[in-house]
Amino acid sequence: MKTHIKRAILVAIIVGTILNIINSYDVLLDKNFTGRNVLRIILTYITPFCVSLYSSLKASKSRN
Repeated sequence: MKTHIKRAILVAIIVGTILNIINSYDVLLDKNFTGRNVLRIILTYITPFCVSLYSSLKASKSRN
């Protein structure tokens, strides 16, 4: 389980950063951090984390 979480964190950092640059570059460059923008940025990291962790756990269970 620890390995799955570490991998999911790494995926979230890489994919979340790329998606935030694509989707919120104007907010990041202008430093226009409203509550709504901060929530979008956080969710952009949480989503790939959840997807990666879920798929990793499902793949691990199907192997066993």
